[in-house]
Amino acid sequence: MRSTVREHADEAVWDVARPERPSRVAGVSMAGFRDRGMATAGHRAVPHPAVTLALEFGAGPLVVDDAAGRRRRGSLVAGLGFGLGGLWVRGENFEAVQVRLSPVVAHAILGVSPAELDGAVVALGDLWGREASRIGERLGELSSWEARFALIDALLARRGETGAPVDPEVAWAWRRIVAGRGQVRIDRLAAELGWSRKRLWSRFRSQIGLPPKSAAKLVRFDHAAHRLAVGEDAARVAAETGYADQSHLHRDVMAFTGVTPATMAGELWLAVDDVAWTGHKTPGQGLRL
Repeated sequence: MRSTVREHADEAVWDVARPERPSRVAGVSMAGFRDRGMATAGHRAVPHPAVTLALEFGAGPLVVDDAAGRRRRGSLVAGLGFGLGGLWVRGENFEAVQVRLSPVVAHAILGVSPAELDGAVVALGDLWGREASRIGERLGELSSWEARFALIDALLARRGETGAPVDPEVAWAWRRIVAGRGQVRIDRLAAELGWSRKRLWSRFRSQIGLPPKSAAKLVRFDHAAHRLAVGEDAARVAAETGYADQSHLHRDVMAFTGVTPATMAGELWLAVDDVAWTGHKTPGQGLRL
C-alpha cells in the first residue's frame, strides 16, 4: 500500500509504503519512506514504545538530531522511546525503510540489549559493522518496496533466530503493560510472577531497556498522544488514560517531547501512524506490540 503524507494541502512531504502482509517476526512492523521536499527545519519525532531501526538508501542523507544536540546521518538505531525531548528528522531526497521493534525481540535482532542503547540514537554501523552499508546498497539496487520489505524481513528473521531471547517472564510483563495501556501496578506484576519488585526491576531494565514503571509511563503517553492527535479533549484524555489530572498529562508531554500537548497533537509524526503502520490501532482499540 502506498500513500502520500502532506503537511499542508499543497505540500507533499513523504511518500509512504507499507507491506502487503505482516512480518514473519512477531513484534516487528515496517514502513517505507521517500522524501518529497521535507522542510529544512525537519519534523519532530514523537517518542514511541518501540526500538526504531532506520535503514537508509537513496540520493540524500537521513539526518537525525536528538534533544542533546547530537547528530546522526544515515542508517541508525534509536533506543526505546528514543530519549526524553524527542528527535528532529530532516533530510532531502532520502529513502528509508523504518522498522519498529518490540523491545521483546530487539535484543535478538540487534545483537545488543536495548538497555545498552539507553534511549540514545546510534549509527547502525556501530552495531552491525560493514553489514549496515551492504544492506543500504542492496536496498538501493531493488526496484520495489515489496522487494525491499522482503529483504529486510528475511534479514530480521535470520538475526532473530540466532539472537538471545529475553526471559519469558520479562516478555509477559511487557505485554501486560502494553495491553493495559500503561495503567498497571508494577508490584502486582511482580506478585503474579512470584518475583520481588527488585528482581522484576533488574531483569526488566537489563532486557527491555527501561525500568517497568518508566516503560508503563511511555506506553501510557503513547496512547494519550494518539488520542490528542485526533482532536480529543485534553481533560478527557487525561482522565481516561490514567493521569491524575490535565496538569499531569501536560508535564508528561513536555518531558517526552519538549512541547505542549496542543503543539504535539499537530505533529506530522503522529498523523503518519494512520497510513504507515499496519499494527497501529485508532484510539479505543488498543495497541499491538
